[in-house]
Amino acid sequence: MSDRFRSKGGVFNVLSVSLVFCLVLNSLCPAVNSRITRQSTSADLLKGQTENLVIGSRGTIQLGRSAEVLVEEFENVWSINSIVASGGAIYVGTSPNGGIYKYSLKKLTKIYPLESAEEPKEANPPRRINDPNAVDAELTNEHIFAMATDLAGRVLAGISGAQCKLLRFEADKTEIVFEPDDAKYIFAIGIDAGGNIYLGTGPEGKIYGSDAFGKKPTVVYDSLDKNILSLATGPDSFLYAGSDGRGLVYRINPRTKEATVLYDSEQPEITTLLFRQNGDLCAGATSAKIVETQTQFAASAAGSTGKPETDATKGENAKESEGGRKLEIPNTAKPSGSKAANAAPIKKGAATSKASHIYKISDEGFVTDIFSEQAVFLSLAEENEKLLVGTGNNARLFTVDPASEVETVVYEDEQAVQITAIAVVDGSVYLGTANPAKLIRLSKDFASEGTYISDLIDAGQPAKWGKLQIEADIPKGCKVLVSCRSGNVKDVNDPTFSKWTEPTEITQPVQLKCPLGRFCQYKLILQSKAGDASPVVREIAVAGTVPNQAPKVQSVTLSRLATAAKKGYFKIGYKAKDDNKDKLTYKIDFRKVGRASWIELKDELTADNFEWDGRTVEDGRYEVRITASDRKSNTSLTQLEGARVSEPIVIDNTGPVVGDIAVKSLVDADGPCKVFDFQVADLLSAIGKVEYTIDSNTDWIGTVPNDLVYDTTDETFTLRIDTKEDMPPGDHVLTIKASDAVGNITYKTFDVTA
Repeated sequence: MSDRFRSKGGVFNVLSVSLVFCLVLNSLCPAVNSRITRQSTSADLLKGQTENLVIGSRGTIQLGRSAEVLVEEFENVWSINSIVASGGAIYVGTSPNGGIYKYSLKKLTKIYPLESAEEPKEANPPRRINDPNAVDAELTNEHIFAMATDLAGRVLAGISGAQCKLLRFEADKTEIVFEPDDAKYIFAIGIDAGGNIYLGTGPEGKIYGSDAFGKKPTVVYDSLDKNILSLATGPDSFLYAGSDGRGLVYRINPRTKEATVLYDSEQPEITTLLFRQNGDLCAGATSAKIVETQTQFAASAAGSTGKPETDATKGENAKESEGGRKLEIPNTAKPSGSKAANAAPIKKGAATSKASHIYKISDEGFVTDIFSEQAVFLSLAEENEKLLVGTGNNARLFTVDPASEVETVVYEDEQAVQITAIAVVDGSVYLGTANPAKLIRLSKDFASEGTYISDLIDAGQPAKWGKLQIEADIPKGCKVLVSCRSGNVKDVNDPTFSKWTEPTEITQPVQLKCPLGRFCQYKLILQSKAGDASPVVREIAVAGTVPNQAPKVQSVTLSRLATAAKKGYFKIGYKAKDDNKDKLTYKIDFRKVGRASWIELKDELTADNFEWDGRTVEDGRYEVRITASDRKSNTSLTQLEGARVSEPIVIDNTGPVVGDIAVKSLVDADGPCKVFDFQVADLLSAIGKVEYTIDSNTDWIGTVPNDLVYDTTDETFTLRIDTKEDMPPGDHVLTIKASDAVGNITYKTFDVTA
C-alpha cells in the first residue's frame, strides 16, 4: 500500500498536525538527561510481535488483509501445489496422494481420484516441498503440481506419477487430454492465445505441446536440464520456460521449435514465471538449499535513499483536507546506528548468497532485480499492478510494487511452513499452504484491528518513562491506541512485569503511565472501522529518563614521573563513570596519612589526570582523594558526587643519612689495609645504592651491604681499602655517596691519615 490512502470515493487526505515534544519531569525525581529510543526500520520492528498487522520493508506498520481459512483439514495432504478458479468454484491440486478438490458454496469435494479408482503405490514419491513432519500414511504415485484453465474455462490438471497425464474436467466428466512420453512429472501448464496447451515436465526436461483438444502432441523443446519448472506464454506468441539445475529462462518459438536463453540466473531454479498486465516478464529464482537458513527479511538495498516518484506518491505532502490525522515526531539527535544499510542485490558473476530473487526481464534479455529475500520463492501472481510472492519457510505473502521499490508482508501464516500456491479471483486472493495444507482467502479489505507488541526497551537503570510519539498517517475512521508496561527483568514472560495500562488513543504525544522500571514495552493497537483504509505508522519514539545517579570513581592511581625534568613529580590518574552520561568535573584533595582533614589541591578539572609536584610538601605518606561531580549537567538540587581515595604513596625528597664511620688499620693476608665500618639509613625509602671514591676521583666504586642485599631503610657497610696501592702514606679524603630507592642522594666525606 502506498503512503497515501485510496477509497471508493478517491484519495484520503490527512490533516497535518505539528506536535511539539516535551517531557513531564517529576520534581521528586528529576533528571537532566533524557534518552529517546526511535524505531523506524524493519530490523527494529521485526523484534516485536504482530497480530493482523504487516511490517513493511521500509519500517512501516499497518493492518494486514482480512484472512479467512476456508479449509484446513485435508485427508493425507501435505501440500497444496496449485489453485485455479472456474465457474465460481476453486480447484486445488495437492500432494502426496494426487488429490484434486473442488471448493464451492463452502463445501469441499474431492473430484480426483474417485474412491472407486485404483491408486497404485510408490515407495518414494517426489515432493517439491520438504516435509519435516511426514506421517506414516499410504502414499500413491500421483501428485498435482500444475493446474490451469483452457479457453473454455475447463480445468486442466497435470498428473505426476507412474502414469503421467494431463486431465481435463468438465461438469462431472473427466478425460485424458494426452499422456506425454518420457515424462514422469508435469510441473507447469501453459495456454496460449490460440488455446494450445504446453507442459513443462521432468525428469528429462522436455516441453510438450498440443492443440486445445490434445491432438498431435509433440516435443516442443528438449532441454539439457533435469526439469522444466515454470511456463508462461507471452503476448508475442512465444513460449517462456524456467529450468531446474541451471536456472535458465528460455524463449521458445513453438512453431519452429527454436530456443534461446533469455537469462542465466545465479540461482539454480526458476520456480515461477509471470507476464504482468503491462507486459513485463517476471521470473522467480531460488535455491532449495536456503530452506534451513531462513532469516528475517531486510529492508531496501544498500545505498538506496528515498523512493522513486510514482502516481501513488505524487502530492504526498500536499495540503490535506478534513477527516484524517497526520502525526509527526519532532527532530532529535539521531542515535548512532539507527538506520542500518542492507545487503545489495546479487549481480551476475558476484558471489551468491542464500537469497531468492524476482527478476524483471526485457525482450532483449536485460534484467532488473526488483525484489530479493532470504526465503524460498514458491508462487507468484499479480493484483492491482503489484506482485504477490508466496514464500517459505515462514509462510509469508509479500506484495511488491516494482515502481516504488516498496515490499510489504501482507500475510504470514502462524502454522504453515510455506505458501505454495496463489490465485487472484474477483478481488480476493486465494492461498494454498504446505505443512500443514490449508486453503485461505484474503479479502481486499483490511482487518478491523491489529496489535503490535514491541521488544523490550532497555534504559540501563530503573527509569521514569516519558511520552510515546508516532509518525503516522491516520485516515478518517481509523485509530491508533497505545498501552504499556514496565519491569526490571529482561524477560517479557516474567510475572513481575506491571499490568498493561488501559489503551489510550494517540492524537498527540502520550504520557506512558507504567511504573518506574528498567525495561519498558509498548503495545500499539491499529483499528479500521470500515476496513477500506489502514493507519500507517512509520516511526515510534519512546522517551525515558533515568533518575540522576551519582558518578562513580572507578580507580585512582599515583605514579612517580621518571624524567629528570619532572624529578619529585607524581602523575595522578583517575577513571570515572556516570550512568546518566552526565558531563563530569573533578576535584583533587590530599592529606598526610594519620591526619583527619583534607587539603584541596585542584578543582574544576575536566581531564582524567594531573601532575603534582611532590616537592611542595614535607616527606611522608600521603593519600589522594578524587571527587567527581555531575553539577554541570544538573541543577543545584539534583547534582551528585562520587569519590574514591587512593592507596597511600610515599613522598620522599630527602636523601639517606650516612652515620659516623669507624676506622681500623689491619694487616691481613693481602697486606696492610684500612677497614671502614659505617651505617646508611633513610626515613621512608629503602637504601638503593652506596658508592665511594678516594681523593675526589671521578671513578666511583660500588659496594654492597654486609648482608649483600639492598632491601631495608637501614643498611651497614664495611669497606677494605689497600693502603699500599689505594691509600699510600699521607692525608686523604674518603667520600661516601648514598642514594635511596627513589633517587635522593647524600654525599659525606671523611678525613683519613694513612
